[in-house]
Amino acid sequence: MRPEQDFATVGERVAALNDRFRHHAAGAVLREALNAKETGRVALVSSFGAESVVLLHLAAVVNPDIPVLFIDTEMLFPETLDYQHDVAKSLGLTNVQIIRASRTQLAAQDPDGTLHQRDTDACCALRKTIPLEAALTPYDAWITGRKRFQSGTRAALEFFEAEGDQRIKINPLAHWGPSDVQDYLWNNKLPRHPLVAQGYPSLGCAPCTSKVKEGEDPRAGRWRGEEKEECGIHFIDGKMVRGPIKETVE
Repeated sequence: MRPEQDFATVGERVAALNDRFRHHAAGAVLREALNAKETGRVALVSSFGAESVVLLHLAAVVNPDIPVLFIDTEMLFPETLDYQHDVAKSLGLTNVQIIRASRTQLAAQDPDGTLHQRDTDACCALRKTIPLEAALTPYDAWITGRKRFQSGTRAALEFFEAEGDQRIKINPLAHWGPSDVQDYLWNNKLPRHPLVAQGYPSLGCAPCTSKVKEGEDPRAGRWRGEEKEECGIHFIDGKMVRGPIKETVE
């Protein structure tokens, strides 16, 4: 089903959705987003990382046949690949699609697998952003597990966002705090990613993810030592975020 054209632009549809669901809980936002006329065809994108099982469980309860796009950068921890398989099976998710970079593009741009050592932005674009954009082509909206507390660049995150003028991004867990995540994991007896207990509260590709020390920000281990907070899959005002956004308090 294509999105309803009652609203002239994606931005106007997003504004209407945020107004309608402003006081809804995460489960209700997810359920309604899958059926709202404004969202059209929807997929869920998951890294099967540290907290991904929460959103995947919510989605499986609503619709276990929802398309789930998993980007295998071919540089992930082996534990993540095993976890992806086990979680999808245990939750009964029937439509998990494995997304990988083009063989031709990999051969041309990263033939020896060392691009991440020279240019992390280019590596993320090659192995994550470009493959995901191609995979999202059939969809009008996609669901993420992003939350406001995860970083300064996400502090004002809403349930619905306009991604350019083509697609809507849905963030059902936007208003959840760390305790909400932990409570949901505990109450539903969900399996944790095995690396969380080893000091990895936020997980990406193995070469660019390090352990986080006590007292550090949970995402401190992502691209450690670089002014980079996002891989390029998520944009702020149409631009990839490399460093923290300076906020002005008035």
